[in-house]
Amino acid sequence: MVKSIIQKQSKHEFDVISNPEFLREGRAIEDFMYPDRVIIGTTSNSAKEVMEELYTPYVRQGNPIFFMDERSAEMTKYAANSFLATKITFMNEVARLCEKLDANIDQVRLGMGADPRIGNSFLYAGIGYGGSCFPKDVKALTHIAKENDYKFQILEAVHDINESQKLSLIPKIKDYFNGDLKGKKIALWGLAFKPQTDDIREAPSLRLIESLLSEGANISAYDPEAIENTKRVIGNQILYFDNEYSVLEDADALLIATEWPTFRNPNFEKMSNLLKNKVIFDGRNLYNLTKMKSLGFTYYSIGRKVIK
Repeated sequence: MVKSIIQKQSKHEFDVISNPEFLREGRAIEDFMYPDRVIIGTTSNSAKEVMEELYTPYVRQGNPIFFMDERSAEMTKYAANSFLATKITFMNEVARLCEKLDANIDQVRLGMGADPRIGNSFLYAGIGYGGSCFPKDVKALTHIAKENDYKFQILEAVHDINESQKLSLIPKIKDYFNGDLKGKKIALWGLAFKPQTDDIREAPSLRLIESLLSEGANISAYDPEAIENTKRVIGNQILYFDNEYSVLEDADALLIATEWPTFRNPNFEKMSNLLKNKVIFDGRNLYNLTKMKSLGFTYYSIGRKVIK
């Protein structure tokens, strides 16, 4: 399609190449300089020679360059991201079942990840994925399937489950406060959809904020990078703080939405003194259950038993 459009406007000889990127937000330069694989879609031998010459310096350690037709290259991009989104969503479904069976999703993850056919990446349970790539590519592949009279049932389910997973902590928060969140101050750690970026596109934090505000809660938030972007989207509906501790002062509970490194090893004694209630709703399973029990926190997480 692209080639036919260009041909109508140009008399020069040219080739169309599909060269999908697999760059992670926060690590894009590293991923470009040291790609684990390069996908190039072209049926032109001359274009293949040019692209191989361009990429050879970046794959000196032997990582492969795969040449294929243009459509297969594009499908590879959509399929790769959609599969990773599916892994995340599958683990979140298992986590929901773990909560009902009093099993521990962390232990399940370790047992599954030890199988080399599965691997240990993208097996962490949480409150769902966000960003631009996974949601966009899941939707794109589902849309492409519909255009070609095919129902991609797995990916439709992945999208629906992920959207519901973003709000999976809300019933737990409401249960803790006996169904009444009016006037409750919720401290929120994390606004970006993942650490090392200021990107809030499709971020679970936005869905959580929307739901909590509708219940009458007041929200105070901190994020190392994403505050300005959040202000552009939701303005002054919530309060913003410049560090992870000031946001906790007089808060009725802490809600964690993003696994920033600074949140992984906090000063729990300081947190205890600032929070009205020693209760944490952790959407990223950052803390050890035994430790939280010894510290005297009420601790809700994903796919693990509640510590009270």
